[in-house]
Amino acid sequence: MTLTLLEGALLVFVVGCAVGAALLRDTLAAVMSFAAYSLGVSILWLILQAPDVGLTEASVGAGIMTILFLLALANTVTPDADELFESLDLRAMLLVGVFVLVMGATVPALPAIGDPSAPVVSGDVSQYYIENAYEETHVKNAVTAVLAAYRGFDTLGEAVVVFAAGVVGLSVLRREVFA
Repeated sequence: MTLTLLEGALLVFVVGCAVGAALLRDTLAAVMSFAAYSLGVSILWLILQAPDVGLTEASVGAGIMTILFLLALANTVTPDADELFESLDLRAMLLVGVFVLVMGATVPALPAIGDPSAPVVSGDVSQYYIENAYEETHVKNAVTAVLAAYRGFDTLGEAVVVFAAGVVGLSVLRREVFA
């Protein structure tokens, strides 16, 4: 699998934002770094041709979670300046570094995006969906048939999670605005 320049830059950006969110002692900066991380991951999902996951990540991760974090931050006490520069736990940093290296070592084994010989594309399940989706569901779009018919409960669960996150976000915002 070869990475394009855009994909490589996005991966570096996402990892940098994740490290920043974990290591920054300024809470506002950590929240902003987390929001940027979530937005970068949503763009990666779009590049990986999963727009439903990308939109969910952008709306819930970069949108609602950032608003909730900022509201929580606005309602808490600001720490003293000397508390912001506490020592870092070197064992935890080493463990995270090893985990990132192990995960990064698996990336070259992944098939290229859209590779027709990839197990997901050339596998029995994918072929079954492609060959039988219209006859069994009477839906012309195979992706819609999979999401609505074959994985209907999963899609319903995702919709419930997004809806619940939106309701909670709106209720918190309403409480903050009218408080």
